[in-house]
Amino acid sequence: MSTDLPHHRRPARAVLAAAAAAAALLCGTAGPAAADGASPGGRIADALRTSPVYVDPSLSSAVGPAEQQALVAQIRGTGLPIRVVLVPLVEGDNWGGKPEQLTEVVHERMGGGPAILITPGDLAGDIAAREWPAHAHQAERAAASVYFDDSLKGAGLAKRVSRAIEIIKAGDGDRVYDRLTAHLGTSPGGGGAAGASAPPGSSPVVRIVTLAIGPLLVLAAAWLLLRRRSRLRGFGTPFAMPRSVFAAAREADAEGLRERAGEEVVRLGEEARAAAGDPAGIERALDAYAAAGTVLDRARSVPDLAGVFALVAEGRAALSPAPGALPLCFFHPLHGPAARRIPWRPLGRREQLRVAACESCLRAVRARRAPEVLTDRLDGRPVPYFEVPAARSLWAATGYGSLLSGDSLTERVQRGDFTRTAK
Repeated sequence: MSTDLPHHRRPARAVLAAAAAAAALLCGTAGPAAADGASPGGRIADALRTSPVYVDPSLSSAVGPAEQQALVAQIRGTGLPIRVVLVPLVEGDNWGGKPEQLTEVVHERMGGGPAILITPGDLAGDIAAREWPAHAHQAERAAASVYFDDSLKGAGLAKRVSRAIEIIKAGDGDRVYDRLTAHLGTSPGGGGAAGASAPPGSSPVVRIVTLAIGPLLVLAAAWLLLRRRSRLRGFGTPFAMPRSVFAAAREADAEGLRERAGEEVVRLGEEARAAAGDPAGIERALDAYAAAGTVLDRARSVPDLAGVFALVAEGRAALSPAPGALPLCFFHPLHGPAARRIPWRPLGRREQLRVAACESCLRAVRARRAPEVLTDRLDGRPVPYFEVPAARSLWAATGYGSLLSGDSLTERVQRGDFTRTAK
């Protein structure tokens, strides 16, 4: 840390190095296009006139040049006016965090006309599509079906977009969506809302309307439930890290992960300094910011960089009005914030722990499968990070926050636990 700046209120050297890039990203500026005053939507539309795939620089590690070129070739092979716009969607951004607003603006800037726009959705692992004229190629349902496709669990963003393009080209988005969501809201006998008979004596018009809207109401209810659950987990709060951050982080190499971690530290500092509200919460967020800078400066491995994200999440939780925020996923913190705490017994041990787990790890544990875990090195061999002796790893000792009671990761870093174990 720089000696001429108060260490608990200034970013680390590595953070300062990332500040210029992060500021450009936050302001929506990118190269010459920004200099002429063009709007973000206009810049994206201009880029789409050259290539049907636009990837924001912040997601370039998740969808690299080779994957972008593969998507371009796939789109051109369809002969359809498909365009892919991959940008992080965050509440308060130019699009209000809504894919609908993003697609509306970009379509307008492109001059209207027939088009299919594929973007990230507003759930983790989700993508969305808008189509003009509506439903001409069943694009909306083609994109929505990807979320429910178990064969794509854990697949990268490029593979999900590619699958949506395949379904759009085939023109059977409705059929695929209905097949993948048939289990939602239906009885074991398969009758469901669609199969329910109309009351005796009802008119043919009533029966037709009932049969037509029944499945839509069931699917709409399921969709609203999913969105409500995601918001209750804290993703709708102004200071929550967007899911796209963790999706991109998992795809990044060590150097790319360090860069993304630096960007998130810078953002936390800006958010904390601009925040209004509980002074104690702002103070905790600034402390987490300083601790994250300390870890970033000394990070030697991916587990250390994951610790930076955990500290940033802790700082943003301090700024959020939502109480009782959970830490990042115990098993793999780059999965993002946990959904709930679960009992878990490490292999070969008698004691049972209560750890915070994301949805995918929660499903794995319930199915008695091993969840994906972050690995560290112990005596030269890769092991789950929590198998490193606690005296040698702050992350093993704390489970990135899951195993703490009464204190925080920030406090552990402040008292020197990280610098002691990092020697």
